[in-house]
Amino acid sequence: MAAQQGTPSSALRVLEEALGTGLSAAGDTAEAVAAEGAYYLEQVTITEASEDDYEYEEIPDDNYSIPEGEEDLAKAVQMVQEQATDTQILEQKTVFSPKHTVPEAIEDFLCNFLIKMGMTRTLDCFQSEWYELIQKGVTELRDGGIVPDVYTQNMLLENENKILKKDLKHYKQAADKAREDLLKTQKERDFHRMHHKRIVQEKNKLINDLKRLKLHYASYEPAIRVLHEKHHALLKQKMLTSLERDRAIGQISGLKETLKHMEIRHSYHAPEFRVVPTYEKENAPEGPTQKGLREAREQSKCKAKTKVNTKDSEFPTHMQPNPNLGLGKENLCPAKFDYKLNNIFRLHELPVSCIIMHPHKDLLVSCGEDRVWKMVGLPKGNVLLTGLGHTDWLSNCCFHPSERCRYTLYGHTDSVNSIEFFPYSNTLLTGSADKSLSIWDARTGKCEQSLYGHMHSINDATFTPRGHIIASCDACGVTKLWDFRKLLPMVSIDVGPSPGNEVTFDSSGRVLAQASGNGVIHLLDLKSGQIHKLLGHESEAHTVIFSPDGETLFSGGSDGTVRTWS
Repeated sequence: MAAQQGTPSSALRVLEEALGTGLSAAGDTAEAVAAEGAYYLEQVTITEASEDDYEYEEIPDDNYSIPEGEEDLAKAVQMVQEQATDTQILEQKTVFSPKHTVPEAIEDFLCNFLIKMGMTRTLDCFQSEWYELIQKGVTELRDGGIVPDVYTQNMLLENENKILKKDLKHYKQAADKAREDLLKTQKERDFHRMHHKRIVQEKNKLINDLKRLKLHYASYEPAIRVLHEKHHALLKQKMLTSLERDRAIGQISGLKETLKHMEIRHSYHAPEFRVVPTYEKENAPEGPTQKGLREAREQSKCKAKTKVNTKDSEFPTHMQPNPNLGLGKENLCPAKFDYKLNNIFRLHELPVSCIIMHPHKDLLVSCGEDRVWKMVGLPKGNVLLTGLGHTDWLSNCCFHPSERCRYTLYGHTDSVNSIEFFPYSNTLLTGSADKSLSIWDARTGKCEQSLYGHMHSINDATFTPRGHIIASCDACGVTKLWDFRKLLPMVSIDVGPSPGNEVTFDSSGRVLAQASGNGVIHLLDLKSGQIHKLLGHESEAHTVIFSPDGETLFSGGSDGTVRTWS
């Protein structure tokens, strides 16, 4: 009998397949041994069927039967050959031997175990006794046996387990360190985020402060300029006074020389001059010299007065009563917003810059960038007059000019885009590209007040017929309404981003029209706040005006046309 170490593998399974279930008892025994650990495979001799009392099952012959109706000899032979080939393949099944490993000897296993456990004294005792037995011949080294595979595998698994535990410990430490780094990074992130928010808040605060300072600084510039102009005016007045004083001294010297010659010629003593009070001068008799001086002085004054009054009209001392003050009553007719495009007058070859209406007649005058102004009759639009001769484009016109320059107003820091009189007064309103409105006294030429609030260039500004509200529009389509009595802004309407080129009120003062850069005429109802749109211009709308009765509206565009809405 030969003993071999292994598993109940393919050889035993082949025998069981070949012999049926005859070895089931032996298989049960092998499984029990395998469950306990190592086992041995015994060689068994199988006797003939006649000598064995075991009853074998009869294998049915169905595989070799030929179906009815197919008793073809060739097919039957082929089927038998295929069955024989399958049987040979099953008998020649390859059995692979398990991987051969040399287990560790028992004495080496024990020594290694004691070394790993650190049991040095026990190791010394074991080695001394073991080798004494070998020298005495009590046992031989080869009879010591070898360590079963299961122990070797356990040791390997223990070693791997230790290594894995050590790796796990390192990984845990790395994970803890990574967690700490993550928390530190999150705290730094939160700190920097909070710092960034604080910086943004400080930046916004500084920006607001800068804007406020710019507005404050802008309010100082006009005042400084006005003071500078006043200073120049005072210097000029001082110089004129000095010239008049020198002239008076020269006249006195000339009179003295005249008196001296008269004394020599007539040989008589000149009367003594003495300073007398005013009432004595009025009652004292005039001499020929004083009379001549007085007459010459009166003639020069009359000439100067005649020269001044030749063309210039005097400004009224007090404000005249405004007949439009009664327009604010509630018994007025309702405002009109349903304007429709009625007619188109093509008057200019270049954009229309201004249109005005005669206050009492059906006449309209338009100015263009083609250096021409035209007067047309309404409602047909026939051209009555054409004005030629200008060398540059026309910006504005009016029916009643003052004929020459009376004053030059200084105060704006950029171009002046609009100017208008307060109704029936000596007050002027100007709008400038420096984003400010200025109110002037036309009698003195001085700026009395400046209004700030627009963020872009102001294109136009106007009064209501009653004069209590100012409307202004800028280059970004923002229209502002101002209370002229308090000089404070009332409301702001943004119909941009197209620029607002001109604003005007109707005769009732309730409807405000704005000519926009996108060709739309906006009509604002000041009572309800609603905005109505008039669409009809194919290009930019430059100017807009109402008729005196408010029934018709006229607008001029960059295509050189004047459009009638009624």
